[in-house]
Amino acid sequence: MKRILDFFWPALGLVAVVWSVRLLYGKLKAEAATDAATKALLDAGDVWANIAVIASVIGHKIADIPPSGYLLAGLSTLLAYAALAWYDRIALLHLNRAKGISWIYISVCSFVTYALSHNIGASVFSGGMVRFRAYTAKGLSPAEVALLVALCSFTFGFGTILLLGLVLVGEPQILKPMVTLAPWFAISETMARVIGSGLLAFCALYTLGSWLHFKPLKVGSFEIVYPRLGIVARQYVAAPLELVGAAGIIYFALPVDGNPGFFIVLGAFLLSFSAGLLSQVPGGVGVMEAVFLAIMPTMPAPAVFAALLVWRLFYLILPLVFSLPVVLLFERSQLARGAQDAPPT
Repeated sequence: MKRILDFFWPALGLVAVVWSVRLLYGKLKAEAATDAATKALLDAGDVWANIAVIASVIGHKIADIPPSGYLLAGLSTLLAYAALAWYDRIALLHLNRAKGISWIYISVCSFVTYALSHNIGASVFSGGMVRFRAYTAKGLSPAEVALLVALCSFTFGFGTILLLGLVLVGEPQILKPMVTLAPWFAISETMARVIGSGLLAFCALYTLGSWLHFKPLKVGSFEIVYPRLGIVARQYVAAPLELVGAAGIIYFALPVDGNPGFFIVLGAFLLSFSAGLLSQVPGGVGVMEAVFLAIMPTMPAPAVFAALLVWRLFYLILPLVFSLPVVLLFERSQLARGAQDAPPT
């Protein structure tokens, strides 16, 4: 069985790479096909002709963004992925398994995890698979990896709740334009502030529970230990940093004229990205555009689409491209190690 698994996991990694490449092409083609004339060219052309058309369209859409916008968007991307690596580090500290696992290893594992899960969707499965391969190679048990994945997911959710609470308290009118998407967004600013205050109260209660050392939660033989206060303090920093960095990519890619400000962009990102994750649509294609256009009706639609295209390029597509060789190299090393450990015949 071990011999079979030594070949199964590399094969699964190769399938993930092929799937990701196809997904990459499909996503770029869908972005370019928003224009009717371009869609006709894509429908009539072969793969190589379509690649040329896609490259041309992308070049025209992002040409108006100044170099400073790209620089700041790139720095925002680095901030977001550094914070995501911190998610893993925090989880390992909670499990008392950080010793012997370097920051570089954690960062590479986290980068590949989120590059695949953000693009493929089903983040618990796709991200969990990468972490399972990486961290069991460092001696963690499957149960520990499951807890690590769960805590990383909770850290993201905690940051979303915290920042969304602040946005609703500070900019309660942000929900009103979304009534065009769903009628239940038609709530008063006072109610929006109440909801925001409730979200912040949840964060305060979570912190209080850590401070007062709430007892572990037991589900059958499974035990969930409440994070220590030092872990919670790290979550308060890492989770907002990742979300601020990701939203910053869009903010710096938007034109100055008509820009509603970072707080509104952050709120639109939190609402749209969360909706995209809940819908399991890879990259939130369509969902993010609808939410951003609803919340920022004064911004020209082409400028919003261009900014979201830059976000997908920096936050989704380029990380996916860079992660594929890492997956192949890791699986190759694991395959070679499995061959060395195999008993001679």
